[in-house]
Amino acid sequence: MSADDKRGNAPTSSAPDLQILGDEITLQPSGYDQEEGQLQNEKEEALMHQFASFRTNPLQFLREVSLYVSGSGWRAYDHVVGQPVFYSGFSENMKSMVLSTPLLQQRIAKLADDRIAVEEKQGYFDRKDKNYAMKLSQRRSALENGLQEVAEKLTDQMICKMESNTFIRGAYYLTTQLLTRAYHQGIHVSSEEVLRLRKVADIAAKKKQSIIFLPSHRSHVDYVSLQLICYRLGLTLPVVIAGDNLNFPVVGTFLQHAGAGWIRRSFGDDALYTTLVQSYIDTMMQQGYNFECFIEGGRSRTGKLLPPKLGILSFVLDSILAGRVEDSIICPVSTQYDKVIETEGYVTELLGVPKKKENLADFLSGGSSVLSLQLGRVDVRFHKPWSLRAFVDEQLTKMTRVPRGLATEHHDPEVRATREKILRTLGYKVLGDINAVSVVMPTALIGTVILTLRGRGCGKQELIRRVEWLTARVRAKGGRVAHFGNAPLSEIVDRGLDVLGKDLVGVVEGLAEPTYYAVDRFQLSFYRNMTIHLFIYEALVSAAMYTRVKRGGGPTIQDIEYEELRAQVLFLSSLFRGEFIFASDGLDANLDKTLRGLEADHVVRLDRDAHRNIVKIGLSDEERRVGRENYDFYCFLIWPFIEASWLAAVSLMGLTPPPGRTEDIWIELSKAQNSAQLTGKTLYHQGDLSYFEAVNKETLKNSYTRFEEEQMVHVIKSKDPKIPPRIQLDPSWRCPRDPNTGALLAEGRLWDFTEKIASSRREGKNRRDGATVSSRVLRLTDEIGARLFEEAEAGNAKVPSRLSREEEETLKRSAREKKRRRPIERRSRL
Repeated sequence: MSADDKRGNAPTSSAPDLQILGDEITLQPSGYDQEEGQLQNEKEEALMHQFASFRTNPLQFLREVSLYVSGSGWRAYDHVVGQPVFYSGFSENMKSMVLSTPLLQQRIAKLADDRIAVEEKQGYFDRKDKNYAMKLSQRRSALENGLQEVAEKLTDQMICKMESNTFIRGAYYLTTQLLTRAYHQGIHVSSEEVLRLRKVADIAAKKKQSIIFLPSHRSHVDYVSLQLICYRLGLTLPVVIAGDNLNFPVVGTFLQHAGAGWIRRSFGDDALYTTLVQSYIDTMMQQGYNFECFIEGGRSRTGKLLPPKLGILSFVLDSILAGRVEDSIICPVSTQYDKVIETEGYVTELLGVPKKKENLADFLSGGSSVLSLQLGRVDVRFHKPWSLRAFVDEQLTKMTRVPRGLATEHHDPEVRATREKILRTLGYKVLGDINAVSVVMPTALIGTVILTLRGRGCGKQELIRRVEWLTARVRAKGGRVAHFGNAPLSEIVDRGLDVLGKDLVGVVEGLAEPTYYAVDRFQLSFYRNMTIHLFIYEALVSAAMYTRVKRGGGPTIQDIEYEELRAQVLFLSSLFRGEFIFASDGLDANLDKTLRGLEADHVVRLDRDAHRNIVKIGLSDEERRVGRENYDFYCFLIWPFIEASWLAAVSLMGLTPPPGRTEDIWIELSKAQNSAQLTGKTLYHQGDLSYFEAVNKETLKNSYTRFEEEQMVHVIKSKDPKIPPRIQLDPSWRCPRDPNTGALLAEGRLWDFTEKIASSRREGKNRRDGATVSSRVLRLTDEIGARLFEEAEAGNAKVPSRLSREEEETLKRSAREKKRRRPIERRSRL
C-alpha cells in the first residue's frame, strides 16, 4: 500500500503542509499558516501525471486498475470533507427536498389560482351552480397535480444524480486517463491554497454551508479539472451548474451521474421553471452541498475574462436576501492552460462560422483526437474563500437607503436597481479575484512577446530576452508566473514553443539563428489576451500618448499635455468598460499610479509644475535609446481592440438609411454584426485594417453593446423568441448625405466619434487614415449597409422590419431607463 493510501483518511482538524507528487499526496507535520502573508513562497507540485499504459507496462496498468476497483485508500471516496454524496437514493432525496420547498409549492398554488381566475372569466364556472365550490376545488386540485407532475419531470431532468460510489471511482480513473494523456504535464495546484481550501471546507461542513466555486471558463476541461482535484483531495464534489446544450444522449447521462445539473440556457417567462431553479439552488445551499457555476456564463473565445453573467448568482443572492439561507462561501477559481484544446474551434466561431450543436459523434472524435496531443499542463488556482453574507451586508451598509422588499418585490424599479448593483459588484469582485490568482503560462508569455514585436519575426535569443523581461514585469505587477522548478529559461521557452506547435509559431531555419514568427496570429492572440489584464492601464495610457507620438517629429512635438492625455484615457476606458476589468479606485488615482509606474520603469518622462502636479508627459530618453520597445509593447497589446472598436463604429455609418428609403426600417442585429465583420475582412485584405483579430465576432459584439448603452443605436428584443433582436441607428448619430450624389459625408457626431478612436489607432504603412476613411471606407460601408436595408424592406414575415405599437412603447421605456442610468454608466471603469 502506498504512503498516501495509509494517510488517505487522516483527520482534517490539523493543518499540515501538503506535498503533491505524481499520483501521491503526502501529509507532513503542521507548519502551515492560513494568513495571506504566508502565501508568498507558495509550494507547487503536479497533482497527477499519466497513468501506466497497458502496452508499455501491463503489470503496473493492472495494478492501478485493481486499486480503483477495490477502492483502496483515498480512492474509496467514502470519507469526504463536506456533505455525503454518491450513495444509493441520493437523487430521490434531492428530488423530494426540491419538490417540497415552500417556495415551489406556493408557486404551484399561485399558478393554479391564476388559471382558475382566467377560466372563471371565460365562463367555465357558474357561481350560481350549487356544486360551484366542489367543481372549483376539483379543478384546482387537478391543476396543482398536473403542475406537480411537470415539476417532478423537470426536476428529474435538472438535478445531478450522484448515486454510485463505484461509478465515480471508474469515472475518475477514466477521466484522469484521458486528461493526462492530452495534458501530459498534468494538473498543478498551489499546495498552500489547497490546504486553505480544505480547512475552509472542514469548517463549512460543520456549519452545513455550501462552497460555491466560481471558476473562469476557457475550456470544457475547466470543470473536469476542478472535479478531479476535489475527488483527489477528498472534498465533496461540487454540483456543476451546466447548460442543457451539453445534455445530449449518453454523454449527458454520464455527466449527470458524475455531478452535472442541467439548466436551460434561457428561461423566458416560464414562472414554474424559474421557481424550480430557485428551489434547487435553495436546497443545495440549505443542505450545504457544494456547487459551481461559471461567472462568465460561457467559455471565453478570446482568452481574457468576459464580463460577468449574473443569472445563477441572482438566484444565490435571492437565497441570502430572503433569509432562506444563512450564509455560503464564495471561492473564485482560475484555470490556466499551456494550450486550450478548443482554440481552433473558437477561431472558426469568431470568424463568423455558426457554432455547431454538441453531439455524441463530435464528442467521440474530438476526445480521441486529443489523446495523442502534447498540450503541456493545467494550472488551477484558488482565491481565498470569503463569506457571501458578509459581502452582502457590507454592500447594504454602503447604501444611503435600502428599499423595502429587497427579496420579494422584484418588479419594483428601485429594488431591481439595488439588486443589480449588488450583483454587478459581486460579479466584478469575483473576476478581480480570479485575475489576482491567475498564473501566466509560458505559452502566454511567448504568444504575447511574438505579437508585440515589430518586424516579421525574432531570433531565439531576442525571444528569450523579451520573455525574461515580460516575466519580470508580470511579477512586478503582482501577477504570478507558472513555476518550472530550476529549469533554465531557454528550456521553458522550448517547452512552450513545442506546446504551441508549428501551426501557431513557425521557425525559419538556415539563418544565422533560428527565427520565430506568428503563423496564425488570430489563434495566437488567444494566448496574448491571457496577459493583457495585467497591463491594461499602461496600454491605455500608451495608446492615449500615441495620438501625439504618431505625428512624428522631435521629442517635444510628441509630448502630450496632462489634460489631453487624461481626456483620451477617459474616452478609451469608457469605450472598453465592457471589455476589460478595471480597479475601483477611480480614473485619477489609477492614472496617477500608472504614470508614476511608467516613470519608474523609464518608459515615460513626467514634467511637473511648482506644486509637483504632472503637466506634460513624453517618452523618456532611455526609452528612445532602446527603440521604444517597451512603450511599443503596451501599444501592441491594445491596438487590436482599438482597431475592432474603430471597425464597429465605421460599420454603424452603414446603418444610415439610404437615400429615398424610410427611416423606420429595423435591421436584424446579427446581420448588422455580420456585415461589420464582412467590412473588416474586406478592409484588412485591402490594407485599411492592420489587425485581422479586429474582425473577432465577440469583440465586435461588445462594441455594439457599448454603442447601445450610449444610445448611439437602439436594439429591440421581441417577446416572441422566434423574432431575433433588431437594431436601428439613432437619428442624431446618422451621417449626413451629399444632397446631389447621396453619398455619406465625413462629418457629424458618428464621424467625430470614429476619428477620436482612430487617433489612437496604429499608423498604417499602406494607408492614409483620414483620406481613406472619408472616401473608400465610407463608400464600402454605405454599400454594405444598403444591402441590409434592401433585404429588410424586401419583407420577411419572420423578422418584421417595423415595430409594433407594443414594441414602440417598450423602446420608449427602455430609452427613459437608460437615460436615467447614464450618469452612472458614463463613469469610467479605469
